[in-house]
Amino acid sequence: MREHPIPPVTERLQYRAIGIVRGVYKPENPDQLTRGHVLDADGNALEAVVLGRVMTLMRRHIEMSRPHLWVVYPRCRSADQLHLQIAGIWEPSTLLRLDSEQVDVTSSADSGEGALDTLPEGDDYFSIRGELIFTRPETNDFVIKVRQKPKQNGSNPPPFKLQLKGNIPLEHIRYFVSTEIRRQGQALHLENYEVISQVTSRRGKRRK
Repeated sequence: MREHPIPPVTERLQYRAIGIVRGVYKPENPDQLTRGHVLDADGNALEAVVLGRVMTLMRRHIEMSRPHLWVVYPRCRSADQLHLQIAGIWEPSTLLRLDSEQVDVTSSADSGEGALDTLPEGDDYFSIRGELIFTRPETNDFVIKVRQKPKQNGSNPPPFKLQLKGNIPLEHIRYFVSTEIRRQGQALHLENYEVISQVTSRRGKRRK
């Protein structure tokens, strides 16, 4: 089992968009958990879908009426609406009591029953890595394009774009950046960033 819900970076130019959000998941239909909203402590309703591998855990072992720390993949359907794909849950106090199941969950291998279900980074932390394709410092906006891994059938899913809040200078356009993000309401705000390298085209030439 992992020691952290967000795995360490293994490649210098590793694309990813993953984070953690604490809240109560409310499905649109009590008989169908797939779609719903995560309600945070401030009353924000975050649109969410549940990935299939988490469904068994939610149905059998999780008390859905109380908040949990969800491992999520962020998407931006619109500038003012955050969309989450729930991929797992971080809750050592619960997960360590469960027998091994064929579900994708994350927990801490050395946490005891009394372990706090918290992380050093705090709630609403996101790690987003990708190509900076737009930045407007005067309005505190920027966009990162994230490429996805090929599927098992060999097809390449299209990249997606994340609209973020923060200031990254214009000279870093078309560079690969690693960012640390904090969710505030429906928006994702920049806390720190690192410029890794200029992004090359598929032919191996640097973009002008």
